[in-house]
Amino acid sequence: MSNVCQLVEEKLKKEFEASHVEVKDLSDGCGAKIEAVIVSEKFQGKPLLQRHKMVYGCLEEEMKTIHAFSQKTYTPEQWAKQQAN
Repeated sequence: MSNVCQLVEEKLKKEFEASHVEVKDLSDGCGAKIEAVIVSEKFQGKPLLQRHKMVYGCLEEEMKTIHAFSQKTYTPEQWAKQQAN
């Protein structure tokens, strides 16, 4: 995992008090293309667009060096359903 991915994972865990965070570097190690899965109670009752804006706000500084960022945001209940499938 790249340093950028580690930093992103730590920030997401802290900011969202996440029960699960997965961050993958899809850019051969340079950290410019990242995929993230975030599971947090803080997403409860929030529409997808608002969740994504929350994540982008948290990673404002890091987004200056990330060229592609894909995210999936779930509440714990949604994540449990996702894992059951």
